[in-house]
Amino acid sequence: MPLHPTIQSVTERIIERSRPSRDSYMAKINAAIDDGPKRAHLTCGNQAHAYAAMGDDKANLIAERAPNIGIVTAYNDMLSAHQPFKDFPDTIKDEVRKHGATAQVAGGVPAMCDGVTQGQTGMELSLFSRDVIALAAGVALSHNTFDAALYLGVCDKIVPGLVIAAATFGHIPAIFVPAGPMVSGLPNDEKARVRRAFASGDVDRTALMQAEMQSYHGPGTCTFYGTANSNQMLMEFMGLHLPGSSFVNPGTPLREQLTRLAARKACDITHLGTEFRPAAHVLDARAFVNGIVGLMATGGSTNLILHLPAMARAAGVILENEDFADISAVVPLLAKVYPNGLADVNHFHAAGGLGFCIGTLIDEGLLHPDVETIAGTGLQAYRNEPKLDGDDIVFEPGAETSLNDKILRDAKTPFAPSGGLRHVAGSLGNGVIKVSAVAEHLHQIEAPAAVFHDQASVKEAFQNGELNRDVIVVVRYQGPSANGMPELHNLTPCLSVLLDRGHKVALVTDGRMSGASGKVPAAIHVAPEAIAGGPLAKVRDGDIVRLDAAAGTLDVLADGFDDRQIVHPDLSANEFGIGRELFAPFRRLVGPATQGAGVVV
Repeated sequence: MPLHPTIQSVTERIIERSRPSRDSYMAKINAAIDDGPKRAHLTCGNQAHAYAAMGDDKANLIAERAPNIGIVTAYNDMLSAHQPFKDFPDTIKDEVRKHGATAQVAGGVPAMCDGVTQGQTGMELSLFSRDVIALAAGVALSHNTFDAALYLGVCDKIVPGLVIAAATFGHIPAIFVPAGPMVSGLPNDEKARVRRAFASGDVDRTALMQAEMQSYHGPGTCTFYGTANSNQMLMEFMGLHLPGSSFVNPGTPLREQLTRLAARKACDITHLGTEFRPAAHVLDARAFVNGIVGLMATGGSTNLILHLPAMARAAGVILENEDFADISAVVPLLAKVYPNGLADVNHFHAAGGLGFCIGTLIDEGLLHPDVETIAGTGLQAYRNEPKLDGDDIVFEPGAETSLNDKILRDAKTPFAPSGGLRHVAGSLGNGVIKVSAVAEHLHQIEAPAAVFHDQASVKEAFQNGELNRDVIVVVRYQGPSANGMPELHNLTPCLSVLLDRGHKVALVTDGRMSGASGKVPAAIHVAPEAIAGGPLAKVRDGDIVRLDAAAGTLDVLADGFDDRQIVHPDLSANEFGIGRELFAPFRRLVGPATQGAGVVV
């Protein structure tokens, strides 16, 4: 099947737009590649420091005839998704020793949980943690003793930060090693029902806690299709995971053998191996287009609309909002996974999962199949699924038809003809809206604005009955320069209750929503942000705001709007407490949301 003309034209547009930055990037990468394996450039003293604690591995390290693999880990045991990584380094070291190679933990990177900080002050550090992770990974790899890197990370900002680092160190190969989702617990729709009941006062905190604990109950990623699981999809679509490895549960024999295979593959694709494949060769414009296609086809997290441009810039590739919107318009929605449906990622994986999605999208000309991947055989290899044959992994053809068409469909008979992401622009600025879980009659809303400067005020107004009407809730001064651009997902139960009461409700904000953005229409990432003088700073209570996802517009219907004075609230409380003092330089230096809200790229 020839490539779809829109995918072709968007790819060509990105390549042409990116030519100066990509050429400069590749010139630097190629110069580093030409220098050869880096350990050869270290002095004896440099190497002695690096190998002092390596015991029986010292001889192999000194000989420099076999690769040394650097492990960059985001392990901590507060994140359920990252707790399984505790034993991965020992497994990796054991496996590569069998093949005469060595591995070292190069360093750790921080990993915060948005589920813990949701609605809390710490959420204002969340987006910036992506750049800290990239910096920390850079420190780990700066020792220049590694022939390839294995990146252990899963959740929201961790994978994007690690990809930025992998692109920056693009002269060495990179493999991302997942840990998998927790097994299914309380269904996500039941958890959401209890949250709404708590918000409306129909159940107490004990019932809420019970539901939450039954939903988030064991090791692995949360089972809804939020940012963490969207990250895993992205790594598979971009060829940085082993095929079929994203959604294999932790603690299973298949999970362990996939980790061992990733360790062996890392050795193979080094400069000292037989299939040298540096990360920069994988991370090209076509790979990022494939990632966007995967995002749209699966109804993934809106957070990746921020992260993908930042990741791409680290590789010299420039993405813009129009690229996402144009791709979304031609990529069908293939999956119904919560919050877009009732199924969780385990059900999705059992129905055929990412291998089925990739296969049907290739067949319809919606993916670049001829990209470089760590598997080495293009994207066609990602149609296959891993199986155990004793202690070995074998890859067999994946499902050719969906095993549950209520969860997963092919590209000829999708749930919707487009991916459900829309670019909106108008007199209130530029933003994005995800409509894959939003009822069609809510795609256009015109209602009076209720304006707020923090989440707590929205909740208070809800509890006081002030929002019990058709309303567009405007939460401004939530952008990256104002307070770090926290997610506003904690508002979802309140706004959902208003929808359930029959009101037309929407959210408009220069902040983020969530990977679990659901049935409430939300125009998010609105730029310019209010603190930069964006139009949101002029909106008043009662102004009629029109959000039209179908037409792609976001406007305020008020005479003399452009001549109004900007409202400047007191934001001094954003500058201290729970570490916010440390991030003042980030708030000053951060770029706009349209460019990924990055500090280091």
